[in-house]
Amino acid sequence: MSIEVGSKLQGKVTGITNFGAFVELSEGSTGLVHISEVADNYVKDINEHLKVGDEVTVKVINVEKDGKIGLSIRKAKEQPPQRSQRPQRPQRPRSNNKQNDTRTKESFEQKMARFMKDSEERLSSLKKNTESRRGGKGAKRG
Repeated sequence: MSIEVGSKLQGKVTGITNFGAFVELSEGSTGLVHISEVADNYVKDINEHLKVGDEVTVKVINVEKDGKIGLSIRKAKEQPPQRSQRPQRPQRPRSNNKQNDTRTKESFEQKMARFMKDSEERLSSLKKNTESRRGGKGAKRG
């Protein structure tokens, strides 16, 4: 059986370096599991996850023309199918508030104008607040 990208194989860790682990596969060939492919979380020290002689299941992620084999332990693990990346927010009931009804019917330009007005008000309030703490516009810092 030849080694093909995407296949899952059993192997034995034969060597560990600071950048990954060498794994001997069943056919006698050796591949490298890069440190980023050892676990789903950040791996600072690979020795905390693997030891020489460990039996591991790996997935072949690439085979280069010169014979180098790239392996992954984290991609070999069965992962549950992911739904959506963002958690669903519960739907809020619509209120009979007149303001909400008018906002949904606003055009983009109206929404932008309202946003700019609110933003300018907040900015001027913030400037007043910081200037009063400093002692006014012309106050020297000591």
